[in-house]
Amino acid sequence: MNRVKVLQAWLWCVSLWPCWLSHAVPLDCKDETGSLIQCTSISQEKLLDRVIQHAELIYRVSEESCTLFEQMFVPYPLHALRNQGGTMCHTKPFPIPGSKSEIQQISDKWLLHSVLMLVQSWMEPLIYLQTTLNRYDDAPDTLLNKTKWVSDKLLSLEQGVVVLIRKMLDEGILTPSIFEHTLTPYDEPSPEIPESVLRDYNLLICFKKDAHKMETFLKLLKCRQSNKLSCLSY
Repeated sequence: MNRVKVLQAWLWCVSLWPCWLSHAVPLDCKDETGSLIQCTSISQEKLLDRVIQHAELIYRVSEESCTLFEQMFVPYPLHALRNQGGTMCHTKPFPIPGSKSEIQQISDKWLLHSVLMLVQSWMEPLIYLQTTLNRYDDAPDTLLNKTKWVSDKLLSLEQGVVVLIRKMLDEGILTPSIFEHTLTPYDEPSPEIPESVLRDYNLLICFKKDAHKMETFLKLLKCRQSNKLSCLSY
């Protein structure tokens, strides 16, 4: 049953990729002189470097946001949920590799499409998160600003990845591998924390985990493009 769900999720994503690629607007990038040029005019190597920089910043800020939310709204005994997070993520059914061995086995094409799948799957949840955090009476501006910043940067990352797919893959046919994941479900919500806060906390944890995957996949791709003898550290 799990394998069927994974396959269904993959088929749904693949069916939408042509639409996603045709509607995404390429990212404007600045060259060395400060002039704006389209990402399509930048070399593949420079574009990949800029996309990686975006992913690194997004992951860093996602960590900061998760920690800040935790300190503000989550009782210390429940901080251990961070290590259990990800079991209820909406991206769980996606056929995206989780272990190092799985990551090393997938193609460059699947690495890029996995990043695009993750990026676009988080567009609406981050907008929701901005809305729900605005309803907190004591949510600091720093947390709200970080969430808005990440949402904007995610759009830029999407644009860069779309151009990379066009440059590197020429929108080739995707032949993925199917991966199954066995994950332990969350326990029941704790009476020490409102369900809405727990939901938002889990959302931040999930995004942090997926942001790390985006960064890892792109750095692995860069390593492979550099013809290094070993990329096993990713």
